[in-house]
Amino acid sequence: MAEGPSPTPQSGAPEPGDRPPAPADGPPRGDLGRRLRRRRAELGLSREEVAARAGMAEAYVAHLEQHSTAAPDSGTLLRLAGALRTSPQALGGGFAGLPSGLGQASRDPRFGELGEQECRELLSTHGIGRFAFSTEGAPLVLPVNYSVVDGAIVFRTREGSAITQGFDREVAFQVDRVDDAFSEGWSVLVRGTAHAVTDPDEAQRLTRRAYSTPWAGGGRDLWVRIEPMAYTGRRIEAG
Repeated sequence: MAEGPSPTPQSGAPEPGDRPPAPADGPPRGDLGRRLRRRRAELGLSREEVAARAGMAEAYVAHLEQHSTAAPDSGTLLRLAGALRTSPQALGGGFAGLPSGLGQASRDPRFGELGEQECRELLSTHGIGRFAFSTEGAPLVLPVNYSVVDGAIVFRTREGSAITQGFDREVAFQVDRVDDAFSEGWSVLVRGTAHAVTDPDEAQRLTRRAYSTPWAGGGRDLWVRIEPMAYTGRRIEAG
């Protein structure tokens, strides 16, 4: 994306690197139940374990997860955030619509390289990745919903999309995960060759094994396969 002139800072706007302040009238608004379930799944915790960590009844945790209109007070949200190793703002949806990585670096961060096996394991969790390739005009980087099937990265697009310009050439594919609450994260970069899946039987097999449909919707039924040739990755952890 081309850079434009820097906007004039507004009074009260956060400086670069600062966290946006929580709304003054209580905890951040958002789909708390969905965020609770997702964060609990990421940590591999049961409701019972979350309830014990937060010092509240398991039935109340279940209520919060199942009712999108539930609105706990700030103290309850703070206890839940602590139990789930995140921030009240992130748990309540206060960062929705903002880019990841708004937090400042931890006091003693640890930075390290990831081996190929760890890269493969992180990549196989599936989700959203970035498909990058060069064109005659300029490089393109496009986000896609992907899965890993038999070691290959696969995703769907539509005929005639910009993604088809990357077929039958070397491409890059990148995924990452950022935890704003602890200023931690990892990224994995894969190099490989992208091809359209033209065999109808193979396309049906990939459809059966796909984890999700493209968020963009529409008639995206052309499967793309990337056969990885090289993996690199990095991780930042809080000290």
